[in-house]
Amino acid sequence: MRYIEPHAHMVSRTTDDYTSMVTAGCVAVCEPAFWAGFDRCSVDGFRDYFRQLTEIEPRRAARYGLPHFSWLCINPKESEDLGLAEDVLSIIPEFLDKPNVLGIGEIGLNKNSRNEVKIFERHVQIAVENDRLILVHTPHLEDKLKGTKLILDVLRNAGVRPGRTLIDHVEEHTVRQVLDAGHWAGITLYPESKATPARAIDMVEQYAAERLWLNSACDWGHSDPLAVPKTALEMRRRGHSAAAIDALIFGNPLRFLSQYSGFKVADHVGGSV
Repeated sequence: MRYIEPHAHMVSRTTDDYTSMVTAGCVAVCEPAFWAGFDRCSVDGFRDYFRQLTEIEPRRAARYGLPHFSWLCINPKESEDLGLAEDVLSIIPEFLDKPNVLGIGEIGLNKNSRNEVKIFERHVQIAVENDRLILVHTPHLEDKLKGTKLILDVLRNAGVRPGRTLIDHVEEHTVRQVLDAGHWAGITLYPESKATPARAIDMVEQYAAERLWLNSACDWGHSDPLAVPKTALEMRRRGHSAAAIDALIFGNPLRFLSQYSGFKVADHVGGSV
């Protein structure tokens, strides 16, 4: 099969993961900026991290024949420090013209605090002013519904074009709101705090799949860089056609990400499932 991994934190993964992903049919990987497991304390730390996302990691991925793309932001977990957040926002334009930068992400909310909302609004402003794609993180567990509603309000008030925004980590109680607002929706296949393959395909079967994608969000936690192709096997087990599987795990992310003119995929695999 062929697939695009649209959300993976590869700076926290080994090179063996790149080999496994390419072997499974991955043709492109996209890496949002994220929390490093600790709060970074200076803008210089973020500058180095953005260099890693835009220069170092693409070279590492290329060794395995995999095009690598990135998103830039300060993660919601680090938005409580408004001074640091504003400093980080000020350096993002330095990196937006790097050839692998898709846009702004993963921005959004963690605890739905006032400071998080303020920095989320500032990120959205940068994306709108620079006509870039947006990738949004929704809160975990009990905060998800409230946070998703707040996120949709901010995006609506900012005049964001819904078709250029992907709202990630949707679950059964938030996916309809995101799709009804015209945005794309990401279903994250994470073993503990997000969707299992069975839950993900239940959602795919319940809703029109043309603005849905699957992603692993693999990072330094308990996660699986092969979650997308493994979930494709669940689709096949349920009797979905090869064309339907290909449309979900390859065609859909390709359509969204190709709104950035520099997006490309490797050509070393075919399309059969």
